[in-house]
Amino acid sequence: MSKKLTDNGLFDSSRMMLPQHKSAILAHQMGVKIETKPVIDEQEWQLIGQALQNSFNDHVKVTLTVFDPFSTRDLTGFVTVINTFRKEIKLSIAQDEWEWIKFSDIIAAST
Repeated sequence: MSKKLTDNGLFDSSRMMLPQHKSAILAHQMGVKIETKPVIDEQEWQLIGQALQNSFNDHVKVTLTVFDPFSTRDLTGFVTVINTFRKEIKLSIAQDEWEWIKFSDIIAAST
């Protein structure tokens, strides 16, 4: 008899993982419950927008608090691009390091 049909050989060679399974495994490995995003009021959005605009126009360092379901991150750098169509900014963190950040993921900003 063929080796594929004995000792679970057929299923050992055809393993696959769905994206839902991967996210569930990552959430379980983190050992933390997934946090919900806080609601930002209009006044806070104006302060965030002003800090982003100051960083873009005057080349001032800005510190952004970015939401992540597992933990929030603080990023410091210069805003080099503000893309209003895609609703994101390009934050230059180091000499050759940058990151695109969505407006909806920003929780707080300070210069």
